[in-house]
Amino acid sequence: MKRLVLLAAALTALVAASPRPDALADGARVNDAAVTAEGYPQTLAEFGFFADAAAQVPADGVVPYRLNTPLWSDGAEKLRFVYLPKGAKARAQGEGLLDLPVGAALIKTFAFPAGGKRRLIETRVLLHRASGWVALPYRWNAEQTEARLALAGARLALTTPAGVAIDYAIPNKNQCKECHALSGAVTPIGPKARNLAATWLAAQVRAGRLDAVPVVKTRLPVWEERDGAPVALAARGYLEANCAHCHNPEGSASNSGLDLRWEQDDPYRTGVMKRPVAAGRGAGTFEFDVVPGDPEHSILPFRMASTEGGVAMPELGRASVDPAGIAVVKRWIATMRR
Repeated sequence: MKRLVLLAAALTALVAASPRPDALADGARVNDAAVTAEGYPQTLAEFGFFADAAAQVPADGVVPYRLNTPLWSDGAEKLRFVYLPKGAKARAQGEGLLDLPVGAALIKTFAFPAGGKRRLIETRVLLHRASGWVALPYRWNAEQTEARLALAGARLALTTPAGVAIDYAIPNKNQCKECHALSGAVTPIGPKARNLAATWLAAQVRAGRLDAVPVVKTRLPVWEERDGAPVALAARGYLEANCAHCHNPEGSASNSGLDLRWEQDDPYRTGVMKRPVAAGRGAGTFEFDVVPGDPEHSILPFRMASTEGGVAMPELGRASVDPAGIAVVKRWIATMRR
């Protein structure tokens, strides 16, 4: 009898730890097992990140945040959240990425306007497991009631807020890895202290979710306030958010020799009078990535303004061009002196 009691207790514990949707019956608590277990939950709901997923109302322990200068993705609205297990803390690492503990998750939902309403397109999650970070994409159904795992990615026709009809691509699991690869390992790219508001960081310290307020010398400007910021900071912030995750010494575009990280202060490494290493036809008829004072003969804005395969940069994550981003980069180049 004693053995049967012990067996029943063990089975009860196993069931309680399994990442099943019915473990989320109250709809208010995150299913930590779904975050950390070595598996791919088939629906977003199984994680329990939201008290109301359709309205993007987070569950307890899931905190919304925004980036000062965000990655541009065809004008999509992005709703960002971070989850830490109860009692866990993130650690500050100077101006760089917050060090998020095992069991943490980053959640990002992409939405576009449709018929006067917000239409959820996909939610991407980054899960910090004992084996490392895992990136998974979830596609929302037409009824906006459920988001299902889309390991193979997907394509759908939609119209951007600027009125441009595009073939929108939800990345497959391997494509997620392309942008998030750092020295071959999947790594978050967004929540760097220099790209987060000081007030938000301080609030996380007060809530016991962050060990210290990071010391940041210069923050990326708030994108909506870019016209009031020095143009060099606005342009470099845009390149940091949109290009530097690949164009850095440990990124997937390291062979280009172009380093667009915020902290890079060597003009040549950021493209000034630098010839492309292997751009091919992507360089057009131009010789240098950045020609001081001459944006119209610089490869960098030329590639940003293209949607042609093999020319357009970034290669992934957009199907249209960002006029505001191109404009600020051109203004920056125009202010440079030879």
